Amino acid sequence: MAAAPVRQRSGAAGARSQLPPCYYEGYLEKRGPREKAFRRLWTCLCGNSLYFFNNAKDTNYTEKMDLAGFVSLKDDCSRDRNLEAARFILRMKDGETKLTAPNLESRELWKGFLYSVVDLNVPSCLTLLPGQLQMLKEVVDKERSRRRTRTPTRAPPSPLSVPLVGEIPPCFRPVSRTEAEVLLERHPDCGNMLLRPGRDGCSLAVTTRQDLNGSVFRHYRVTQRDQGGYVIDVENPIPCADLHEVIDALVEKTAGTLQPFLLEEPYEENITYVSANDENGERILHTAPSSPLPKAPTLPPKQDRWPSSPLSRSPAPDRRILTSPVPASPTNPLRRLIHSPSPLTQTLNEELKMKLEKRRASQE
Repeated sequence: MAAAPVRQRSGAAGARSQLPPCYYEGYLEKRGPREKAFRRLWTCLCGNSLYFFNNAKDTNYTEKMDLAGFVSLKDDCSRDRNLEAARFILRMKDGETKLTAPNLESRELWKGFLYSVVDLNVPSCLTLLPGQLQMLKEVVDKERSRRRTRTPTRAPPSPLSVPLVGEIPPCFRPVSRTEAEVLLERHPDCGNMLLRPGRDGCSLAVTTRQDLNGSVFRHYRVTQRDQGGYVIDVENPIPCADLHEVIDALVEKTAGTLQPFLLEEPYEENITYVSANDENGERILHTAPSSPLPKAPTLPPKQDRWPSSPLSRSPAPDRRILTSPVPASPTNPLRRLIHSPSPLTQTLNEELKMKLEKRRASQE
């Protein structure tokens, strides 16, 4: 019996009537981490959990799997006795569960519904029809609304209430223990050790992940000392001056096996903006041009409105021209003019010389 979208059941009783809204259901073959053989169970995706029933008419479920510990989902290419069957592996923080859908189309739908409920977003990596994508979008909207309106339970102490002293290391994440394990599992290339708030809200913790036939998680308490600084609470406590020294101490103690978790958040590569169409009012997302904007033309220098007087604009004649040295070229007419005076000039000079001599004689 192939999986099918949820159908409203009238007259449902017992535990099934108390479950969250069912988004998808159908038969799946399931084998958990501690099970040796597959079991064919009627599976319902209700809220953020999988519920397993012995058959489609049962009102009480036999198993429940909370998807809050979801790590990954991948296809299993191993062959099944039913050649049309399609296997996939649901990895949780406490182990792997192998599931078998009746066919490839059913497997893709199960993966789509699981991703939609876990990530609250329609997955784009699956091969689905437009109608199926629309179903997933409706499930995302319903699950978001359900989580907003459900009765709140008593929340644990806020992680942000932890009194952090000094500079905070970049591997600090305000997440819970489970969320820290999921982060380290999903991003193994970004490091394997992160600093987080403790469950009591008054201490810190370091969560680490290593591979040893699977993921191995360890958690270390870090408390703040009254006299200042921090201490790693292990068998032989390790005092540290600040949180940076806490991380450095763990890196040093493990010979560099543990490395801080540094997740690079994606950034947009283009500038986008939304504008409305003047004709129909439809809002459209635009991408701003990446080429640099043209520079504004520069204005010419400001000129004086009124011209200066001729005396100030015209340079005074240089009287040193007549006394400046002249090239010693015999063909230069200016040289002949200066060094070869005319007869009239010589007569005037002689008369002036004679008058000066007479005046000197009369004075004596």
